[in-house]
Amino acid sequence: MSQSPDSSRRDDRERSSSSSESRRKFSRLSFDLPADRLRRRSAGSTTTVNPPSVIEAPTESDTLAGSSYQSVKGRLHEELLDELSDEEFTGEAEELLAERIDEFVSRVLDDDELPLNDGERRQLADDLRDEVLGVGPLAPLMADPAVTDILVNGTTRVYVERFGKVVKTDIRFRDPEHLVRVIQRIAARVGRRIDESSPMVDARLPDGSRVNATLPPVTIDGPTLSIRRFGRRRMKREDLRRLQMYSPEMMGFLELLVRHRHNLLIAGGTGAGKSTFLGAVCEAIPDGERIITIEDAAELMLDQDHVVRKETRPANLEGQGRITARDLVVNSLRMRPDRIIVGEVRGGEALDMLQAMNTGHDGSLTTIHANNSRDALKRLETMVLMAEMDLPSRAIREQIASAIEFIVFVKRYEDGVRRVDRITELTGMEENTPQLQDIFEFKQTGRDGPAILGQFRPTGVIPRCIHDMRERGEEVNLEMFRKQI
Repeated sequence: MSQSPDSSRRDDRERSSSSSESRRKFSRLSFDLPADRLRRRSAGSTTTVNPPSVIEAPTESDTLAGSSYQSVKGRLHEELLDELSDEEFTGEAEELLAERIDEFVSRVLDDDELPLNDGERRQLADDLRDEVLGVGPLAPLMADPAVTDILVNGTTRVYVERFGKVVKTDIRFRDPEHLVRVIQRIAARVGRRIDESSPMVDARLPDGSRVNATLPPVTIDGPTLSIRRFGRRRMKREDLRRLQMYSPEMMGFLELLVRHRHNLLIAGGTGAGKSTFLGAVCEAIPDGERIITIEDAAELMLDQDHVVRKETRPANLEGQGRITARDLVVNSLRMRPDRIIVGEVRGGEALDMLQAMNTGHDGSLTTIHANNSRDALKRLETMVLMAEMDLPSRAIREQIASAIEFIVFVKRYEDGVRRVDRITELTGMEENTPQLQDIFEFKQTGRDGPAILGQFRPTGVIPRCIHDMRERGEEVNLEMFRKQI
């Protein structure tokens, strides 16, 4: 329906009145600003006195940030949200929203009563852009390459993990509603929804970071947000070797196993580096093979070209549309895969994964949460039972012993360093018990302050598969398995 001229003029007057009211509201504010941030007029021109050579983000301890800057930003943020309609906020492209934000900041700050220098204006525009489009106060943490985890327990309790250590930060949210807006914005960007009717969400950011968020009443004390970050580039096997995650002999042996299509199970606790290590091991997969990856939240970044990535999907608000890892494993078997890589087995998909490994899909890899190598097999057995196939325990263990050939256990030690604790071969069954033998292990020898000292060493056991490799013409140096005295 077309709008009448009188109605159009009335809307223009209302918008003009709103803009004028906004300028009047901010012109009445009083600010206590440092001299180096003032813009002084002389002879009709505006100059900046002693501009800082490096523009730094305001900190909590800074006088400007602690009082006036935060006041300006908070009020402008509220005004900007009022000006942007819900439809624009959720449906407009980020580039257009960014332009709207820049125009808004220029319009409102174009007043001598807000004497911010050009650097402060740019900083304020960037902060507002982060508030509307990004992760708000968490933006500096997301830009820090040393941060691997961001843990928000409330408006004033924000923790990060750097170099394996969790420390508290000075980051603050204004109030619970501010934190909820950031959470809802993150969820909306990836097509998820979180509110009182659905107070939990798992999502993945465009940069690959994994997000979990909760709202009351699930978390009693208020909203929470957990972000597991991954590097802007994948950690390669040489990077992990420099970080002392394993020895060259261990990685050389694992490369042989991957190239010769042996099935691997990578086990470890939360934050031990299982997914990172899995990506490094996958570098040994030949380029010509068709690889299908299945994950709850897509994290793996493989160098190969012939890769199909799959991701599970939760149910919608009506309880429909859920796609489980088990559905994706079954579907992958019809896609002519050379290798199937399951990011982590958590439930009934373990049975389909084992059956795939036992029916010609050699060279498959997966990860599992466990405290040690033997516990990994016990957890795998439990997950097969979750498939509700009513299989006897011995049949499940025989399936596991036939499918899984090697277990790589990774561990985050007390000094924060992630290491391959041991590489174990599953040699078969004796009566009703899987038989394991360690091929390599990390042996702790002492401490140097907080740092753990030790060495990766072979146990002296030569894996049974080495004989088959040498028969196929693979030159294997048996010295890598010689036990050190």
